[in-house]
Parts: sequence; C-alpha cells; structure tokens
Amino acid sequence: MKTDLSKYDNSWYQPGSKVKRLLWYFINELFLKWSLNPSSTLKVFLLKAFGAKIGEGVVIKPGVNIKYPWKLTVGNHCWIGEGVWIDNLDQVTLEDHVCISQGAFLLCGNHNYKLSSFDLMTAPIILKEGSWVGAKGIVGPGVTMKSHSVLSLGSITTKNLEAYGVYRGNPAVKIKEREIH
Repeated sequence: MKTDLSKYDNSWYQPGSKVKRLLWYFINELFLKWSLNPSSTLKVFLLKAFGAKIGEGVVIKPGVNIKYPWKLTVGNHCWIGEGVWIDNLDQVTLEDHVCISQGAFLLCGNHNYKLSSFDLMTAPIILKEGSWVGAKGIVGPGVTMKSHSVLSLGSITTKNLEAYGVYRGNPAVKIKEREIH
C-alpha cells in the first residue's frame, strides 16, 4: 500500500464558517503577527471578539500566530512570547500563570501516516497552572503539561509531562524535579 493524497478528505473537519475564518486570517495578520504591534490590550480585545476566553493580566508579544481564537482559553497572568504559533485545530487551554516562550509551537493536528489517505487527526492541548514551554519548544497534539512542568529550550513532547517535572530533548525526557523558592 502507498500513500494516495488524492483520497485525502477532511470534510468532517469544520473549524468555523469560511467568512469567520477569512476575517480572522486578516485580523491575525494585521494585529497579532505584525511585529510592530506591541499592544497586548488590543490583541486580547480582538481575540475575545472572535470567541477566545482570556483572563486578566495576559501578555501577548508581537509576532504571535493563533489559528482559531474560538478554540483558545487563556487563564490569568499568562505570557505568550514573540513568534509563538498556536496551531489550535482543536481546543488549547492555558491555565493561570502559564508561560510560552518565544518561537514555541503548540500543534493540535497531525496526519495518520498509517492510512493511505493520510487523514487529519486532532487532539486538544492543556497547559496546567504554572507550566512553562521554553523557547522553540514544541508541544504535540493531545499533550497535557501538568502543574508547573517545564519543557526546556528547543525540546519536543508528544507525551504528557508530570507535575513539577523538567523535561529536555527530542523526545523530551524528564531530567529533574522543578523546585520553586
């Protein structure tokens, strides 16, 4: 059996109306991804206007790319760094005090390489209270980073991370316990 992309069909996947997605595409390009817009207040306002649930004290740096704000929940006092890409084909939830450092990726989708049709698969991502995704870190579909877990610089996880665990590498492995003083 070989891959046959002519059989690919993700018609089951309906992330929102075409008009809503198109309008968000332009808003995202002009106000979130645009590196000359430092205003978190405006970004939060626009994300909420498109259905995101966002708490107080959220900081969103320039150059952030968010696929579908209506599939995003952000708790209080979260930081989203420069160049972060939240490719939320499914729900992404950031609980309170979560930090996503610059250039990190949260990817809710993948393809089923076992099927010749290469079908789309999606799964939610949950970052529990106090968790931190280091710069250039990648969090895959279906991952839960438990309370105060850390994914170190440039590391990749496709598995859940334990509470207070510090993880490094590709694939990320636990290297120590996080101690907060």
